[in-house]
Amino acid sequence: MPQGTIKKLVSDRGFGFITSDQGDLFFHHSEVQDNGFEQLSEGQSVEYVVGEGRKGPCATAVRAAN
Repeated sequence: MPQGTIKKLVSDRGFGFITSDQGDLFFHHSEVQDNGFEQLSEGQSVEYVVGEGRKGPCATAVRAAN
């Protein structure tokens, strides 16, 4: 599973961006696994699956990296 770092969270709108080897990837709060979107913070390491969104590649199945 690819890993990246949360670059930015927009909590009031329910989305964020992950910095990865492929560039920045958008993720929606509905794609966050385990403890949920509220438990994530900027600079945190996460694991994800690369999916295809309406505007291009995005992160799905996002969860905190161990």
